[in-house]
Amino acid sequence: MLTLLATLAAPALAQQTPKVSLESSESLFAVLAGINACGYDQELTASDPLRMRLRSEVAEAAQASPEAQEARKAMCDFYADHRANDPSRDLAQYVSLGLNLGEPPKMAPSMREADLPPDAGYVLGFVPVLERFYQAAGLHALYEKHRADFEALTEQFSPSIAEMILRTDSYLRLPIAGYSGRHMAIYLEPLAAPGQINARNYGADYFLVVSPAGGAIPMEQIRHTYLHFALDPLAMRRGTTMRRLETLELSVKAAPLDESFKRDIVLLVNESLIRAIEARQIDARNPAAEPARRAAVERAEKEGFILTLYFYQRLTKFETDKDSVGLQDAYPDMLYDIDVDQVRKHAEGIQFAAEAAPEVMRASNPRQASALDQAEALLASGDAAGAAKLAQQALERQEDPGRALFILARAAALSRDMQGAVSYFQRTLEVAHEPRTLAWSHIYLGRIYDLQQEREQALEQYRAALAAGDAAADTKAAAERGLQQPYAPPGQPRR
Repeated sequence: MLTLLATLAAPALAQQTPKVSLESSESLFAVLAGINACGYDQELTASDPLRMRLRSEVAEAAQASPEAQEARKAMCDFYADHRANDPSRDLAQYVSLGLNLGEPPKMAPSMREADLPPDAGYVLGFVPVLERFYQAAGLHALYEKHRADFEALTEQFSPSIAEMILRTDSYLRLPIAGYSGRHMAIYLEPLAAPGQINARNYGADYFLVVSPAGGAIPMEQIRHTYLHFALDPLAMRRGTTMRRLETLELSVKAAPLDESFKRDIVLLVNESLIRAIEARQIDARNPAAEPARRAAVERAEKEGFILTLYFYQRLTKFETDKDSVGLQDAYPDMLYDIDVDQVRKHAEGIQFAAEAAPEVMRASNPRQASALDQAEALLASGDAAGAAKLAQQALERQEDPGRALFILARAAALSRDMQGAVSYFQRTLEVAHEPRTLAWSHIYLGRIYDLQQEREQALEQYRAALAAGDAAADTKAAAERGLQQPYAPPGQPRR
């Protein structure tokens, strides 16, 4: 019964709902089509042929009417005024914006302006001029025309991404439940310069925007982001242990790594662990590759990730320790056994490099985690009581009441308090505005009513979920499954 109820507390269920999905976003398409129309020309000649076709069709549509020409001029004037010197940084700020917009044609920001990532906030004024251009140039028709092309990219790269996830999960030995309530979306976006990758982390969700290059995608960087997705929650649960390690921040003051790693020990620790895992995976079954693995560790430590060697050595034990169910079991001991003085002494002997390789997640400029972000992370890790406490505090301060109530509802379901879950989900529906929150509140209520054998009430909830305005594939699939047959948890037959 506990497993049955626990599944109610997460959209990312084992029932045909992947924890990682390849998706397309019309809002992101519109933003990138807009900047391409205004002079974003980075690496055009090496880009996917689809980029050139789309640019040509957008340019033709922009000339089709005086209204479209005027809208393009207003949009391009804004773009010129806010253009960054570095084309990659220029792209990054518009990717941040695109990921935080609602569905066209309105494309309203999905959060308050004060809560937007700084780079997205800087170009927020692009939205109203883009809306005019979107309508005048008929971008929706172009998006629909090329939907099959986007789907073809997904079909092309999904097998290699799935294989990478399978190998990584096998190495980490993390259970499916470790991803409960969390999601990672990958967008294959040909309108960006080839080989570009932009990673973002908003609360419990991770987003990755990737552009193909020469028929390939940067799989190592995708795996790097996936490792963050898998391991970051483990670090967030270890506040006391992390505080013990904070003095190590002094040891990396002269290192070339980004300032965020020097101010946040959690970032420094987890990045060191991830670098160690990546080193362990270099030609993993070949003993002759050990020098290459050690060289990767040395490079990471010279950039300032001074715990990489420590974790590399502990992972050797983890790989051979068959008594450990997974890394989530080994992780607390790994942190506890860190000898701060020994690591500090080790760091004194490192000659730091002049510069560090760009960090994939650094470009996201994530805002400081709010209480609700922390509550989501606790809920994802199975700490329903801790999540409920933080969500209740946020609710009392009137911080995003809809999201706070949604967390309280899922925490109640995870704690097997179904009456409380129903009450919180119903209150969520009264105050929430975000389509995904509304849709999943209806889906959860439908599943609860199915479990209580109240089928007519369940059907009403599934229909309401489809009408809530969330276009995500997992939402639609979950609601349609509910309409087809009563809900049953994984491993149990449907009635």
